[in-house]
Amino acid sequence: MKIGIIGAGAIGLTLASVAVRCHHEVMISNSRGKETLFDAAKSAKCEAGDIVEAADFSDILILAIPFKAIWQLDPKLFSGKIVLDANNYYPERDGAILALDRLETTTSSMLQTYLGKTSKVVKSFNAIMQRDIESDARPFGASHRRALPIASNYSDAKKIVAELINQFGFDPLDAGTLDESWRFERAMPAYCIALDSAKLTDALALAKRGVELPHGSWRKSRRFVDV
Repeated sequence: MKIGIIGAGAIGLTLASVAVRCHHEVMISNSRGKETLFDAAKSAKCEAGDIVEAADFSDILILAIPFKAIWQLDPKLFSGKIVLDANNYYPERDGAILALDRLETTTSSMLQTYLGKTSKVVKSFNAIMQRDIESDARPFGASHRRALPIASNYSDAKKIVAELINQFGFDPLDAGTLDESWRFERAMPAYCIALDSAKLTDALALAKRGVELPHGSWRKSRRFVDV
């Protein structure tokens, strides 16, 4: 599979390296131009391109950029693509977004609306710390394998991304549609905390809209916690 990644920060580069090890073709990109990515691409053993090239190259596009930067992207680039949304909303970084602050929508629902019906957004890899993407990966069937939540309005796209999650070393757990993806957004009980499938199911069910964990508490989480 050809995977394009928009965003060459810690999450984007880590996902690139893991995808290459899983025998996918990968191209990373950022807003500053591919000439800034040659060393990073060499380290990850993938290609470097600009955003247009990454979009043209890919079967799946991974968005790993600050949430506020999404609105600078051209929706036409994503037409016909599965878009794996690894973004989170941090008001101190992204500025206040009233629709989110009022709990009227979710980050991925906003992205889906912005990109339009020709793209298929799948929310995933937003609820894991970069440091854990490689260290917490386990082979299929391993005991205490960490689970990652996934949400989409498109079952076919969800199935493809679920298999990618499995290849990367995690159990995919269907968390519903994009309207339900708030259950594993920032500061929810399932956010960035190492849980197996059973405990992740419980954490998603425990989530209450507008009730957040203490900020930064997830950074201290270790394998496997009680909910």
